[in-house]
Amino acid sequence: MLRWFRRIITKTNFFSRNNKPELDFETIYEILNYKFTNFSYIEQALKHRSILPVLNQKRVDSNERLELLGDAVLGLVVTEFLYRQYPEKEEGELTSMKSLLVSRKILARVANRLNVGKLLFLSDSEIKSGGRTRHSIIADALEAILGALYLDGGLEVARKFVIENVLSDYEKILNAEIYKNFKSILLEYSQSRNLGAPFYIIRSEDGPDHNKLFTVEVRIQNKTVGVGVGNSKKRAEQRSAQDALDKLEL
Repeated sequence: MLRWFRRIITKTNFFSRNNKPELDFETIYEILNYKFTNFSYIEQALKHRSILPVLNQKRVDSNERLELLGDAVLGLVVTEFLYRQYPEKEEGELTSMKSLLVSRKILARVANRLNVGKLLFLSDSEIKSGGRTRHSIIADALEAILGALYLDGGLEVARKFVIENVLSDYEKILNAEIYKNFKSILLEYSQSRNLGAPFYIIRSEDGPDHNKLFTVEVRIQNKTVGVGVGNSKKRAEQRSAQDALDKLEL
């Protein structure tokens, strides 16, 4: 049986004699404030796909499936929180607020604060290229951890984690982010790298005239870099620019 407290004494991945990742349970408990009953959940949540060849494992053994589940749990918890917190807000406003709070930028910020990166099982090449602090990796890992918490402890455990870590300063995040002009930021980014100006294309219009929903994609050098949906063209463009900025990890 695995001992509860096992300290990893190196900064890189540590493997047991049977070539399986060893979990640093003391640090996991310190970071997550939760003791897992089923250790396999948290082991998988911390397993980036780059380590799979070393372990001779398949893609389904990485943390990507748990990431999908965690993303759904995060969306539910944050949406319910905003629904109860802002009874006067309309659907469009709540959607915008939710998209900000669950964005990769915010999740990466939370993951960095919790030092999630040092727990991850990564290949040596991924570690050397800065994988432990890369926004895409640690934000996805945070969602995978949330999925693991949900499977092991249920919705209330997952909700507690989200409220304490993602929503702890939600008002500050919303006040700082919601009035940003994402199109201007993306334009500045693109021009600073001599990529030209982004351009926006309406991909689809759905619904009746009085309640249309627009889907817009933004392209840089004829490559789609973001997609957004909104009840006006301007809002959809802003969301597509925000999506692009999230993917660019700005």
